[in-house]
Amino acid sequence: MPRPARPAAAVSSPSLSVPAAEESASGSSAERSLRLLALLASEGRALTLADLAAQLGLPKGTAHRICTQLLATGFLARDVDERSFSVGPALRKLAFDTLNHGTVRGLRHEVLSELVRQVGETCNLTTLDGAQVLYLDRVEAKWPLRLTLDVGSHVPLHCTASGKLLLAQMPKKERDALIDRLPLARMTANTLVKADALRTECDAIARRGYSRDCEEFIAGLVAVAVPVRDAAGQVRAALAVHAPTARMSMEEAVKRIDALKAAAERMGTLL
Repeated sequence: MPRPARPAAAVSSPSLSVPAAEESASGSSAERSLRLLALLASEGRALTLADLAAQLGLPKGTAHRICTQLLATGFLARDVDERSFSVGPALRKLAFDTLNHGTVRGLRHEVLSELVRQVGETCNLTTLDGAQVLYLDRVEAKWPLRLTLDVGSHVPLHCTASGKLLLAQMPKKERDALIDRLPLARMTANTLVKADALRTECDAIARRGYSRDCEEFIAGLVAVAVPVRDAAGQVRAALAVHAPTARMSMEEAVKRIDALKAAAERMGTLL
């Protein structure tokens, strides 16, 4: 008597099991890569391979493989000492594009526009990008004499109101380490070019809650900046106003601090 045929539903398909395994491995690798990037972004400082492996609970070999892949794609970068890793240009661009996307960007821009209407001078929103200040958004005042910097531009940390503010809000140990690596180039006669002087200035900024640029970046230009905090109270950006001294003295700029702080509170809900 012939043996009955095996039901078709009981036949296993090796061709289906391979892609499933690959998908699982790929998902695991992607998840680990994202966790590593998220850790570096949240720490705000460079981490060694050992630090990354320990905090993520990964074998060093696995962490090294992930870092190698992320370095190749620009999402990671080597730090100054070459043994540590920091966020790379591709990740910064991703963050920048995300912050400047869609409806939320429009709402942030409207906060800036309203601030410019109140203070009568150009205002900008910036954030820390490595060892520089990155312009996220900007609204120009309608004056013939003005400084134009496009969104996406970078300016120095040590001689701008936003830059010094972002430095001042960093943990002291990290701030001191970063100041030691900054070139502190002289831009004007008023630029702080000594590390100790810049540290003293950062301490003063942290106490008073706002920063000043007294013609330190460009002669004849003054600025003040205040921090923008997220829902957790972390400083994520700086909000600043600047103008030529022919229109606004430093004393007049400081009088605009209250308006900047109010706008910064609204801006904080849109980060």
